[in-house]
Amino acid sequence: MNLTRQRAEEVFDKVLKYSTADETEATVSSTSYALTRFANNAIHQNVAEESSSLSIRLVSEGRMARASTNKFDEASIRQLCENALMLTRLQPPEPLLLPMPGPQTYRSLNRFFNETAQLTPQTRAETVAQVVERAEKDGLTAAGVFSNGASAYGIFNSRGMKAYHEETMSEFSVTMMSDSSSGWAKRTAPYWMELEPQELAERAAQKALGSRDPREVVPGRYTVILEPAAMLDLLGFMIFDFSGLAVHEQRSCLTGRVGQKVFGENINFRDDAFHPLQTGAPFDGEGIPRQRVPIVEKGEVKNLVYSRQTAHKLGMQPTGHGFPLPNEYAEAPLNIVMDGDRSSVDDMIKSIDRGMLVTRFWYIREVDPYKKILTGMTRDGTFWIEDGQVKQGVRNLRFNQSLVDMLGQVEMMSPPQRTAGEESFEMVVPAAKIRDFNFASTTKY
Repeated sequence: MNLTRQRAEEVFDKVLKYSTADETEATVSSTSYALTRFANNAIHQNVAEESSSLSIRLVSEGRMARASTNKFDEASIRQLCENALMLTRLQPPEPLLLPMPGPQTYRSLNRFFNETAQLTPQTRAETVAQVVERAEKDGLTAAGVFSNGASAYGIFNSRGMKAYHEETMSEFSVTMMSDSSSGWAKRTAPYWMELEPQELAERAAQKALGSRDPREVVPGRYTVILEPAAMLDLLGFMIFDFSGLAVHEQRSCLTGRVGQKVFGENINFRDDAFHPLQTGAPFDGEGIPRQRVPIVEKGEVKNLVYSRQTAHKLGMQPTGHGFPLPNEYAEAPLNIVMDGDRSSVDDMIKSIDRGMLVTRFWYIREVDPYKKILTGMTRDGTFWIEDGQVKQGVRNLRFNQSLVDMLGQVEMMSPPQRTAGEESFEMVVPAAKIRDFNFASTTKY
């Protein structure tokens, strides 16, 4: 279904027609998604999918329930409303539940590009063929994904809220492999021409070629350069710590530290859904307008983010970071922008006597949620630096590192860029030179 604003409002009108609850909210969404996957220098999968969903939340006599369907005919919507109302009767009363919000004003965001939505399988296949040609030039094996899609969704309620957003998204990721090494690169963007697949393929190829026959390095504390993807996947483990409810319930590593200097003087980041390199809607899961929130300034934890419910409970103002109700997470900043500096990765390399360059991490797990100690492994391009030059590849290492400590040890940063990883959502972050990064052990590959 092509979900225009008009079509979404027509679906909601049907919901209101059959809902007899005290309050009614509906989220109407549609997604189209296409993907070309390749491995062993050949395309092996090409798929396309379209889906639509209607999710309603009803409140009746202080009780709340949610139900969903992918059928939009009147009979199905009527049955959905009846089922949701029946579910409310089975729920306990929620005395702290707030009335649904009324009409809101949203800032316009243009994140829909027809060129991305209409990207054809042939164009994806031709692009993959060029990437495979680059791999075969140096005897490498390429694998990866090229995808594109479009989504639209609206949040409406019986108090007059009407929120609607549409956007497109594309992704290209590639891994180049030799007999003893690998290299990786990835990018996502609403406008697919910004992906630059050939540039990504060249980057991945150079990493694979440069890290062939890796040497083993003794574990220990080293100065490292973390490329943006490595920074992103670590920072993703701290996002829920900036939830107002998590701090209030003492589930956050920042409990008792708001207003204090926790990180280095050069660490600044904010949540900013309106940054030109960000994506997403200008409203949260309840339809509340998103706000720019300065989270960390000069190492000090300045602000948290709040859903309506958390803000009301703690005497704060909602910041537009709530999730759809009901949920167990309350809120989180999902549009992270971290300030950087003017140094290039080459500048950082030249400044290091002995250290390492890390392309990305994987298999990251949390060891201590309060000290924010993480463990994981390097992957797809880990290099030894000596006397200001990249000398050779090294075998991957496992790290055991406090993220809080790490953000107090940042010595240099590049300009921030839109970054995609594999273990967190996209952010705008820099590469960083970090001292005393703790590698706990080596791996066998």
